Amino acid sequence: MKIHKFVSLSLIFLLWGATQFPACILYAQISPEISQFINNSRASNAFWAVQVRDSSGRVLQDLNGDKLFRPASNLKLITSGVLLDQLGPEYRFETTLYGRGRQTGSTWVGDLIVKGSGDPSISGVFTNGDKLFLFEKWVSLLSDAGINIIDGNLIGFDGLFDDVPYPAGWEWDDLTYYYAPEINALSFNSNVVDLEVRANGPVGSRPRIEWSPFNTPFVDFINEQTIVPPGTRFNESYRRELGTNTIILRSVLPQGYYESEALSVTAPSFYFMDTFYRYMELRGFEITGGIFIDSDYYSWSDRGLRKLDTHMSEPLYKMVERLNRESDNFMTEMLLKKLGSTVYNVQGTTELGLHVVKEFMHEMGFDTTSVSLRDGSGMAPGTLLNAGDLNRYLVNIQHKTFFPYLFRSLAVGGVSGTLSHRFRGSSISENFFGKTGFVSGVRALSGYLETETGKRLAVSIFTNNYTAQTSHVDFIHQRILEYLYHNY
Repeated sequence: MKIHKFVSLSLIFLLWGATQFPACILYAQISPEISQFINNSRASNAFWAVQVRDSSGRVLQDLNGDKLFRPASNLKLITSGVLLDQLGPEYRFETTLYGRGRQTGSTWVGDLIVKGSGDPSISGVFTNGDKLFLFEKWVSLLSDAGINIIDGNLIGFDGLFDDVPYPAGWEWDDLTYYYAPEINALSFNSNVVDLEVRANGPVGSRPRIEWSPFNTPFVDFINEQTIVPPGTRFNESYRRELGTNTIILRSVLPQGYYESEALSVTAPSFYFMDTFYRYMELRGFEITGGIFIDSDYYSWSDRGLRKLDTHMSEPLYKMVERLNRESDNFMTEMLLKKLGSTVYNVQGTTELGLHVVKEFMHEMGFDTTSVSLRDGSGMAPGTLLNAGDLNRYLVNIQHKTFFPYLFRSLAVGGVSGTLSHRFRGSSISENFFGKTGFVSGVRALSGYLETETGKRLAVSIFTNNYTAQTSHVDFIHQRILEYLYHNY
C-alpha cells in the first residue's frame, strides 16, 4: 500500500512539473529513427551524443546531452566566439621592424630588430600563396632608402608569448605535421616547411624532393623514401626528430606519384629571422652580423629604436574564417595566447587564454565546473565538454552582435572548407553550416541546419571511442542530418 501511495505522489509531482516547465526540456528524447541509424551502424558500441534545438532554444532531440564528450575541433566554435567578443572582428596585429643605429651611405650601421606580436598570418594564407610578402616589403623599403649593407645583426623579439611551444596534452606523434606546429609570438609560414616529393625516377630509386621557402637549410631532410611500381599503394612516413629540425622521410611512393606535405619546424622565431636573413642575401644584401633572439618580455623597450615599418595584419574576422572553415589549429592556439596577453596585459600563455575562454563559457551558460580545457583547438585528449551545453551555446551565440562574422566563418556542406567533400548530392548540401571535428577515435559535427520548411536548427553530434572507419561514422552523421532536414 505504501508503494502505491509513493507512486501516486510521484505521478502527481511529475504532472505538476510538466505544467511548470516546457515538456521538451523534461522529456525530449531521441527519435526511434535516429536511434535506429546509430544502433544498426558499425559504430553502435561507440559513445554517442545528439542534441538538436530550434531557434528558441527548445530541445527537439536529445541523446546523452548531459554527458561529457571530447569535442575535437568543435571547440573552435567557442574559441572563435570569445576571440570575436574580446578582441573585436576588426582587430589587427602589428609586427614592427626597427633599426638601432644609423645610415651611412649605403650601409646601415647597427642592428635590425623585428618585434613579434603573435600574428599567425605571416604566410601565404591571405596573399595568394606568397609566403615571403613581408620580407619583400622590408627589403624593398631598405633598398628604396639606398641601403644594401647591414653592418650589424638581425634580432627577433618573441617575448610576447611564453616559451612553452605546445598546449598540454598534444600527442607527440602529431608534432611533425602542419596541424600541430610550435606556437611562438614571432612566426612565419605557420611554422612549417612545405615539402614536395616527385617519384619520377626508376623503381627502387629515391624520389626527388624540394621544399619552400627556397630549399632552406634551416631544416635537414634525410631522404630514405623509395619508388615502387605504378599501382602500388602510397605509404606515407614522415618524422621530425623532436627538438631538432632533422626530418626523416621514409614514404613508399608509386612511380609517377606526386606528394606534398607541410612539416613543422622547431625554434620558430629563429626560422622567421633565418628566412629574413637568407631572403635579404638572395636580394643582394650583405649582412656582417648574425641572428639573435630576444625572449625577455620584461626588459623589452623600444627606447632608442627607429621604427622603420609596421606591418598591419588582415582583420581578425578573416582569421576566424580560416580558423573555423579550414580548422586551423595553429591559428587557434596563436590567437588564444594573444587573447590572454591582451586581456590581462601580460605575457601570453595558453593557460591565461583558456581562463578567458572559461569565463566566456560561463557567461554563455556552460557548467564550467565540469569543463576540462587543455587547449583552444580541441586536439588535446584531456579537453572535455558537456554536449548539451555546446548545443545550447549555438542558440545563445546568435544573439551576439558579432554572430554574423562567426556564422560566415563556418564551412558549408558540399561547398567549402572541411565540409567541401561531404554531403554532395544530399538534400543537406548547401543547407548545413558548421564545424567538423576529428582526432583519433573522435568525430564531431556541430552547426546550423536549414530544414526543408525553412527552419534553422542548432545541431550537435558527437561520436567518441569508435573503431569503425571514419567514413562510416560520417555516413551516420549525414543520415541524422537528412532525417532532421525532412522532418522539421
